[in-house]
Amino acid sequence: MIKIEKVRYSGLTHTKVNRDPALQRGEHGVVDLKLSAEGAKSYEFIAAELHPTAEQLFAGAWSACWITVLGHAASMKKVVLPEDTTVDLQVNIGETGPAWFLGAKFTLRLPGVDQKVAEALAHAAHQMCPYSQATKGNIEVVTEVITA
Repeated sequence: MIKIEKVRYSGLTHTKVNRDPALQRGEHGVVDLKLSAEGAKSYEFIAAELHPTAEQLFAGAWSACWITVLGHAASMKKVVLPEDTTVDLQVNIGETGPAWFLGAKFTLRLPGVDQKVAEALAHAAHQMCPYSQATKGNIEVVTEVITA
């Protein structure tokens, strides 16, 4: 797998389950985008710039899909996800020599969940998510799981 040597552009998203659809968190100059997956709860792409970059949009769509299948993986393993489960996804575009590549870093926060269980859920989400499957072997993907 080729790694990016010099990041040129980055898009970062913060995705969580929207448990209060009336609650808006965007501030002046930003907007909250509600994302959804078929048959799932809605998710928030919180505080996106008014003109999001392609990297942010890709990260927002991927993270909404990924957190949805994370919930499915948890229910299959009979694990209750914490109320404050979140995933941050940073998608980078950068260069290695004259070539351009994509890279992604997931930061999953599952406070109070056993570390091994949380890592297994993250692995299962990557196995189930169509975005993860489409990019598998094509880009470098790093996943950090935080349970504290």
